[in-house]
Amino acid sequence: MKYPGILSAGAIFLIFIHTVNAQPKNERPAVIAYYAGRPTTIDSFDVTQLTHIIFSFGHLKGNRLNINNARDTMTIQNLVAQKKRNPELKVMLSLGGWGGCKDCSDIFSTKKGRKEFTQSVKELLTYFEADGIDLDWEYPAIEGFPGHTYKPEDKANFTALVKKLRTKLGHEKLISFAAGGFTTFLEESVDWKKVMKYASFVNLMTYDLTNGFSVTTGHHTPLYSAEGQKESGDNAVKYLLNAGIPANKLVLGAAFYGRIFDSVQNVNNGLNQPGKFRKSMPSRFFEDSLAKSGYIYYWDDAAKAPYFYNPATQAFVTFEDKKSIALKTRYAIENKLYGIMFWQLTEDKFQDGLLQSINDALKPVN
Repeated sequence: MKYPGILSAGAIFLIFIHTVNAQPKNERPAVIAYYAGRPTTIDSFDVTQLTHIIFSFGHLKGNRLNINNARDTMTIQNLVAQKKRNPELKVMLSLGGWGGCKDCSDIFSTKKGRKEFTQSVKELLTYFEADGIDLDWEYPAIEGFPGHTYKPEDKANFTALVKKLRTKLGHEKLISFAAGGFTTFLEESVDWKKVMKYASFVNLMTYDLTNGFSVTTGHHTPLYSAEGQKESGDNAVKYLLNAGIPANKLVLGAAFYGRIFDSVQNVNNGLNQPGKFRKSMPSRFFEDSLAKSGYIYYWDDAAKAPYFYNPATQAFVTFEDKKSIALKTRYAIENKLYGIMFWQLTEDKFQDGLLQSINDALKPVN
């Protein structure tokens, strides 16, 4: 005889299985764009292909997050207005950027500084009707932008900052941060298990792994480690998975720009050779400026990364293309990551660019 309100162990098990199976699934990985463009440039992009867009950047003024000028205010307002085109779009504000967090170490080292900052974040999110905050402090506890203060205590202070933001903003607002995709940052800058209890997700900057300070060519945004280069997207993801961070809080980074090096001898098609960094170039210029100007395309199948080399001018270019970014997108799907992000949207073509390649790769494979 079964009494009302009492379930058998088997029935409880079946209900448990049904409940687990009924949990909402992340059917589409997040597609997260940093945005550093003019107020109306966003109108030319298909925002239905994005899940999140992050305004870049606000900066500190005293202890408070500050939007610097009327143009930035207009940009944020127009980003939020894109919800009319994509009601599911999340719009976030970001602090810092490379060279944009000079006083972060000092201000976030005090309770007063963290309190006033988090209050200002809440006020700005309310004013703009935005969905969250992204912290782009480059970098806590290790050297970043030349001349910026950093100290070992930054690591604990960063945890305290993210915890304070979660307390102030509640659970409805998004909190993310941009993390260096290289080993020194991963090992020294963040107390991962503590921080990720409060953060919604982390944007892994798995680009600039060969950068403007490099004196040897290499891939700046490879998916996998390869001969001559340990740093990669997969290396960063595996580090955090091994540290116990859930895959569904990790966002793999991609780059909508390339880096050009000069004085690179014609050895190994310029890869892993001494060179001098010249400049960065948006991906939207590649077809006309490089592919038609004597550069030869190469593919590194180990790193899953493309590069150009011009033997006549001895110039080398490391970059992202449709093939590499599609593979990154599939990697995010297969490894059940939260999604993929990129710096930054206005360096792409308005149509049939790298954003389109991400969305094409999100479609089910037959």
